[in-house]
Amino acid sequence: MVKGPRFLKGHGTENDFVIIPDPDGALELTPAQVARICDRRAGIGADGVLRVVRTAAAPEVAALSAEAEWFMDYRNADGSVAEMCGNGVRVFGRYLVDSGLATPGTFHIATRAGLRGVTVPAQGDVTVGMGRAALPGPDGIEVAVGSRRWPAVNVNMGNPHAVAFVEDLAHAGDLFTAPAVTPASAYPTGVNVEFVVDRGPRHVALRVHERGSGETRSCGTGACAVMVAAARREGADPAVTGTAVTYTVDVPGGRLVITEHPDGSLDMTGPAVILAEGELDAVWAEG
Repeated sequence: MVKGPRFLKGHGTENDFVIIPDPDGALELTPAQVARICDRRAGIGADGVLRVVRTAAAPEVAALSAEAEWFMDYRNADGSVAEMCGNGVRVFGRYLVDSGLATPGTFHIATRAGLRGVTVPAQGDVTVGMGRAALPGPDGIEVAVGSRRWPAVNVNMGNPHAVAFVEDLAHAGDLFTAPAVTPASAYPTGVNVEFVVDRGPRHVALRVHERGSGETRSCGTGACAVMVAAARREGADPAVTGTAVTYTVDVPGGRLVITEHPDGSLDMTGPAVILAEGELDAVWAEG
């Protein structure tokens, strides 16, 4: 085997990633290479790739280098570039601490959606400051699967989400293909779609179709979008009441805890696990 780039494998509530350290930004990952790496039969298998780059070495975010040493270059499983990934940020932070690139505690990570603060203990769950949610409208968004249709809430977490409350998560279907969302003009770059059911007071569960990846076992930004949509549906708005609100959000791969603060900021807490490492074959990686 001709040794190629080093990689690690990790997951956050079973949203799994291939991590590729590239501190100097020397690698140029093509969409085809990313898709090959993420292929679950012919590749390593993952919902996406996290490339670890020094912020100063990444021109698109170099202006953030004074506040964040590391940039999370996130790619979806189909090779497309994404703005943010909440579970990915937790796994990225866990990798930085476990590898000695950051010390346990609180620090910032640069993403295409801006800075994200993470609190990473030496062991245990990781908390990410997910920023603020925006509910830009318009009204009248609908999600459809087969003959069923539901109204949806447009929530932006640095990436777009359509949140639909349903009676049964099975109504989402197999989620192999993207659910139909109208009007298409509301999401010109595609959308993540969450189907949500109630489990109890301030406790919901979801299934999600992530654009570019299909159904995943978890979606951190999606869990935050769902929490905000559920809170507003129930009349809870910390910006109005001055009191933080916390929801438990069950995902197929585990459980996340989301808190919205009076200033609108959201914290997400959940597990982040690094489980393997190795080296790609250089010839295979080049296709």
